[in-house]
Amino acid sequence: MIKKRLLIAAACVMSATGLWAQETWTLQRCLDYAAEKNITVQKNRLSEQDAAEQLKQAKAALFPTLSASMSQSVGYRPFQEATVIVQNGMATSTNNKVTENGSYGLNANWTVWNGGINRKTIKAQEVQTELAAVQTEQTLKSIQEQIAQLYVQVLYTIEAKRVNEQLAATAQQQLERGQERYKVGDLAKADVAQLESQVAQTQYDVVNAQTQIDGYKRQLKALLQLDINEAFDISTAEMADEQALQPIPNKTDVYNQALATRPEIRAAQLQTDAASVQLDIAKRGYLPSISVNAGIGDSHYSAADDSYGEQLKRNLNGSIGLGVSVPIFDNRRNRTNVERAKINQTNAALDLLDKQTRLGSNIENLWLQATSAQQRFISASAAVKSQETNYELINEQFKAGLKNIVDLLQARDNLLQAQQNKLQSKYTTILNTQLLRFYEGGELGL
Repeated sequence: MIKKRLLIAAACVMSATGLWAQETWTLQRCLDYAAEKNITVQKNRLSEQDAAEQLKQAKAALFPTLSASMSQSVGYRPFQEATVIVQNGMATSTNNKVTENGSYGLNANWTVWNGGINRKTIKAQEVQTELAAVQTEQTLKSIQEQIAQLYVQVLYTIEAKRVNEQLAATAQQQLERGQERYKVGDLAKADVAQLESQVAQTQYDVVNAQTQIDGYKRQLKALLQLDINEAFDISTAEMADEQALQPIPNKTDVYNQALATRPEIRAAQLQTDAASVQLDIAKRGYLPSISVNAGIGDSHYSAADDSYGEQLKRNLNGSIGLGVSVPIFDNRRNRTNVERAKINQTNAALDLLDKQTRLGSNIENLWLQATSAQQRFISASAAVKSQETNYELINEQFKAGLKNIVDLLQARDNLLQAQQNKLQSKYTTILNTQLLRFYEGGELGL
């Protein structure tokens, strides 16, 4: 009973101090969290909201405007015996030194036709609203790609650290065996020093690998916008070698699919659409515009003989008007707008072509890296098996005194290099294959 209570108390202490095993982050959790918390993505979503508000304003410009006005004024003429005020075509004389005047108005204005610019402005803003959404998706996919690269880099370095730890343990055993042989005079002191140097080197490799792991995790935390004091660790399940032998997607198929689905291509296409609409708007600057305005006004004056109510009734007035504006000479403003819009249209078309070329080059590069890395992995796997057998054999011969320290260290270096080549080619193949599927429209996953 006492032992059970002690175990429960220990568990509570470990949980409270954070010593209990913390929840690890899978790749999918990292991707989902970044989609919600990354600051750049959040700013892009605010840009989407801003574009939506501008679209509402563009649509509202089709309707008339209505405004109300009211003014009240007090006049004081201390040295003037009589004051004549003309108001609404009527002259009023008063001896009052202090007078009060009020006026009220309701005015409406409606642009009936401005060459269709208002409706084209709505079309332009619809394109900008869609573009803002696509740019958010583009930013998110770029961040997801960076997360996947860092995540795989951490997994690769963790596995490389395990290899170094195994070699460090073997090096320690070899040192202990060498010290025993030195005591009986079977091994020179210089050879023991080399074994000690080998242990130090393997320990350094372990520490260096851990430093790299911590660095990659820090970069991953930065992408996820995690606080510096927040604990973070990823799921470190070792990836099977079979994953590096999966079929690699065809680069032409990936490119064709990416042209239809990638947000950077869609964004460039929307930019060309926006440039075309802006050119259309610029050309409509040559057309006349028609507007209608109407208003209702009223006023009163304290010096008048009539009451306020009678004045408001008598002074009530209304107006309506039609305005037509025809551009004749505008200091080349419209022509400049048209020419600049044509330049922007050409520039947008070139930008689209550039994005398509860059996309193709990127996909081809991923395909080449995946293909060559897969071939290197197959060769490296065979080399590791051969070097492991050779290292084990030389290690046993060293223990029996049949091999010297130089042979042992050379075998160790050959094995380490083969294992590193295998790991590097393995994770390079997996990463680039996943990125090809990602460009093809699939989801990132390991």
